[in-house]
Amino acid sequence: MEHPLLPFREVWKAKKRIREVINGPTPLIYSEHLSHHVGAHIYLKLEHLHPTGSFKLRGAANKILSLTQEEKEKGVATFSTGNHGIAVSYVAGQSNIPCIVCISNRVPAAKVDRLKRLGAQVEVVGESQDDAEARCYELQREAGMTVIKPFDDQEVIAGQGTIGLEIMEQCPEVDQAIIPLSGGGLLSGIGASLKAIDSAIQITGVSMEKSAVMYESLLKGEPVTLKEEDTLADSLLGGLGPNNEYTFPLTQTFLDEAKLVSEESIGNGILFMLTHHKMAVEGAAAAGIGWLLNEKTSTGSHVVLVVSGNNIDQHTINHLIKNQ
Repeated sequence: MEHPLLPFREVWKAKKRIREVINGPTPLIYSEHLSHHVGAHIYLKLEHLHPTGSFKLRGAANKILSLTQEEKEKGVATFSTGNHGIAVSYVAGQSNIPCIVCISNRVPAAKVDRLKRLGAQVEVVGESQDDAEARCYELQREAGMTVIKPFDDQEVIAGQGTIGLEIMEQCPEVDQAIIPLSGGGLLSGIGASLKAIDSAIQITGVSMEKSAVMYESLLKGEPVTLKEEDTLADSLLGGLGPNNEYTFPLTQTFLDEAKLVSEESIGNGILFMLTHHKMAVEGAAAAGIGWLLNEKTSTGSHVVLVVSGNNIDQHTINHLIKNQ
């Protein structure tokens, strides 16, 4: 299965392009405790082990490294709930490219501090990612900067799609992938890769119950706008944009089922990773784990769950431990 918006060849091009930034495949580990709980073989794809703490490094690297020299000299701007901004800042810093990151005031302090340490100029704009996005396009018009979209861009999606290539190399038996679902870049890329190899592989997207924009957009059949609410899975907040070109139709094509996960289950997923795998991961990364812990079942017998990021602050972890 291939979609004209993302030819499979583009994912292979991305793999070659980003190898100077991505130091080999991220680990895929077997989760004995989760496998026993669910009654299937459950594997965790540890995308939070990138230097930037999330999978976003792949898409950011593929997009930035595809720019012309003139575009690089004028700089890049991006809007992000944190992880994508961190990734863009990291790649831009390595290449000495000017970088401005626009964020809403909902972004956790730990992520803001990380952006500044990476050398990015940070602009806090409004209450939502949509407000931050509008500022980015002002910078594009005023200074000629290239906007590096968090998800709705072919090169960004292809970069995330390299995860699918690695999953197939590491677990060729895979018959279900559970993927955090927000703007759809991660799911579109992995879904495109896995479905191009075997269209029978089940693609499951997981979102928080609060402000699940892609979930509600899929139900309506077109992108919708929702007010953002506080959630443990803050990395999954944000709109699809009024002129979504790629991720909405790609998600429609490759997604087999979408699941909403409660805040309690997301918290349980975070605590599970701490307890059984000694890893601190953010709410978005724990959503799929929380869903499996609650459902106690899966569609596939060999399931790969994408652990997307680790940018969680200590206060959140302490609160969850105290109230478990």
